[in-house]
Amino acid sequence: MIWKPHVTVSAIVSVNDKFLLIREVSDGQPVINQPSGHLEENETLVDAIIRETLEESAWHFNPSHLIGIYRWKSLHNNQTYIRFAFTGEVSDFEKTRTLDEGIIETLWLNHEELLENRDRLRSPMVLQCVNDYLQGKRFPLELIKEI
Repeated sequence: MIWKPHVTVSAIVSVNDKFLLIREVSDGQPVINQPSGHLEENETLVDAIIRETLEESAWHFNPSHLIGIYRWKSLHNNQTYIRFAFTGEVSDFEKTRTLDEGIIETLWLNHEELLENRDRLRSPMVLQCVNDYLQGKRFPLELIKEI
């Protein structure tokens, strides 16, 4: 059997020093995460993060940079995740849009509030991505080659 990690994307969006986050249910517990999700077959990474952000937050996302690529192995389910974290801007909030199943609400939290909720984060990648964003890490989208 061939080992396969889960490829995911996430949106790191900051407006007025607050970050767009979602409260969702994972394994029966409410957790905080960025708008994130799995890459689907025949989908580019950029298309995936645009779709996932809309489905999970009702915000239209325009990615501008890659923040980083993260590898994390969950001790809970023994699965490995490869996350591509993007930053950019949101526009056109669809207030009547039905969010994906399991999404409780969208949140806007500053870094301090995120630290206060660190025990409620879905994974350590949530805070690491925000910290990298705050440190100014930005890579051009051209770094990703879709062949």
